[in-house]
Amino acid sequence: MQLTGKHVVTAPASKVWQILMDPETLARIVPGITKLERIDDSSFLATVSIKLGPISSSFTGNLRMEDIQEEKGFTLKVQQNSKIGNANAVIKIDIVPVSESQAEVSFDGDVKLSGMLASMGQRVLGGVVNTLSKQFFTNLESELEPK
Repeated sequence: MQLTGKHVVTAPASKVWQILMDPETLARIVPGITKLERIDDSSFLATVSIKLGPISSSFTGNLRMEDIQEEKGFTLKVQQNSKIGNANAVIKIDIVPVSESQAEVSFDGDVKLSGMLASMGQRVLGGVVNTLSKQFFTNLESELEPK
């Protein structure tokens, strides 16, 4: 399944970068993350709870950041397991300055599903992915607002 999305936020690319590199903040803005524990500089153990149509499940596994380019982006490799199936993903995340006070955050990747997850169908999963993407960008905007 292909994942793509982009959104322009009202913050400089450097501030967006700081937020995406902070595990505590990242855990607050990524929908469903209930635990994000640093293993090393670029690896994390994550627990994610997600409702997929009529089914709720908790996923545990690893997140790893690779190809890190300061204030420009990184590749996120995800390997998550649950009772209803497994998800493996490689997602490229880019941060592109639009102006001094705005940046475009985009993601593009591929997710491979197995088990019951794979049999749920593109339509159900596509809707869930769109909802989670919107929640992520809304949460990111909230985190970027001056406090």
